[in-house]
Amino acid sequence: MRELVLGGVRSGKSAHAETLARRCGLSVTVVATGLAEDSGMAARIARHKALRPAAWRVVEEPLSLGQALKQAARSDGVLLVDCLTVWLSNLMAAEAQMDGAHDGVLEREKEALLSVLPTLPGQTILVSNEVGFGGVSMHPVGRRFQDQAGELNQALAKHSDRVTWVMAGLVQVLKG
Repeated sequence: MRELVLGGVRSGKSAHAETLARRCGLSVTVVATGLAEDSGMAARIARHKALRPAAWRVVEEPLSLGQALKQAARSDGVLLVDCLTVWLSNLMAAEAQMDGAHDGVLEREKEALLSVLPTLPGQTILVSNEVGFGGVSMHPVGRRFQDQAGELNQALAKHSDRVTWVMAGLVQVLKG
């Protein structure tokens, strides 16, 4: 079973995903993609950690998500991946640090993720932001991020058994 949980920033999507993980009755591994590179992000990460049960295993992987999922997946467990748009941001930042040399790291990692998902044992819950409700970004990097996030979410939805949308803490089933 693969479920994609979509929503905006602070919509309640992570809380909903955590509730799903608790309800499944399996051991939970959280695959966290965030990097505490500033005080605001550090506070977000600390808040998420404080709300998770202590028994949950946490794997922190900001870039090589497909590989991390492959290593962490178990038939008697659930993987909770939070969050795919943060992961996408990390990949775009990694590319930018290569002095503009676009070596395809984003496309390689995205393909690695999409190819490993159908092979994972156990259950997988994926959390991602929906960024398509705002206007088109005036900045080229912003437009690329919007395009990449939209394409990734579409691919994930296609390969998920269930897709839910969370807005203001309210959950709507879009698929499954």
